[in-house]
Amino acid sequence: MRFLGFICCYICFNYLGFAQHNFNGFVDTERWHNTVYLSVIEDYRTIENIDNEQIISKTTADTSGYFQFTGNQLETVHRIYKLHVDNCETQDHNSNHFNGHCADSKDILFIAKDTDTISFPLSFDAEMFCDITSTNPRTGAFIRIDSLKEEMKFAYSEYRSKANRDLNNKKWFKSLQEFGKQLDEPLAELYIFSFLSDRRSTFHSYYLEDLKQNPYYDNVLKRLEKKYPNSTYVKQYEAEITSDKYLISPKTTPSSINWMYILLALLAISLLINFWFISRSKRKTEKLKTETKDQLTKQEQNILDLILEGHTNKEIAETLFVSVSTVKTHVNNLYKKLGVNSRDSLKSLFNK
Repeated sequence: MRFLGFICCYICFNYLGFAQHNFNGFVDTERWHNTVYLSVIEDYRTIENIDNEQIISKTTADTSGYFQFTGNQLETVHRIYKLHVDNCETQDHNSNHFNGHCADSKDILFIAKDTDTISFPLSFDAEMFCDITSTNPRTGAFIRIDSLKEEMKFAYSEYRSKANRDLNNKKWFKSLQEFGKQLDEPLAELYIFSFLSDRRSTFHSYYLEDLKQNPYYDNVLKRLEKKYPNSTYVKQYEAEITSDKYLISPKTTPSSINWMYILLALLAISLLINFWFISRSKRKTEKLKTETKDQLTKQEQNILDLILEGHTNKEIAETLFVSVSTVKTHVNNLYKKLGVNSRDSLKSLFNK
């Protein structure tokens, strides 16, 4: 269960002529820094992290610990939001003191949109949350899920045998999945999914087995696509289950092996054809070069060879024991016969 042991908080979203939110509460400034952050969570795998890129705004509590967020930054559809405080801030307020994690921090997660009116009465330390008063029944979904997770942890700790673990896996996976479906909020189901599919968890292997035969995960994707089309939540979830399904897919079957050989054969044929065309093109190019040189006089061919070697007109004149003006005349004749107008064009013609 997530909580703000440091806050006795009331969060209110009010209409003030337009969709404006008003978050306020109290923070224990003797325990925490007086800076309070409001973030939107676009990547549900980073719920536990502190990400500067997701922070919407921050405010400073007064001497009594009171803080307030006001404005109209929230979206018109549901998103996952987080309030948090921490003791990881450096003296330089412009520096990034988070590095994605702060061990000494507290936060609360909730689902909201710009038109909600919500009150989060909180208790202190590790006590349970009080009842939530909200016009949006989905607001406290994470808190209710966390309550189930606490029960789950207790059930697993009661007996540590493999038999008990297997029974609990089956029971709690089904319980959490059914509860998430009843909430009628796919964002809450993402929160459950991130917990059940966590690669660091001892029941990750059971999740992979469940993924093989349970249509629940595909149905979650359908519900997400229907309610939050084109959102980052949909794209991330789809990528994750696709990747996990690939990990658990059966090894290559005989039919797939045959297809693999066919594809390899087609690739080899394609390479051979490309090699043949390249060779043929080179032969044509060489033939063209030969035919082109045949229309030149012996001296023009000599000058062409020296130009292709990178010599200047002066160097060519010294090599052939002729004047520079004579070289220039031959060069101009070369250009006319070969249809070019510069040394670069001439080199490109013969260096293909």
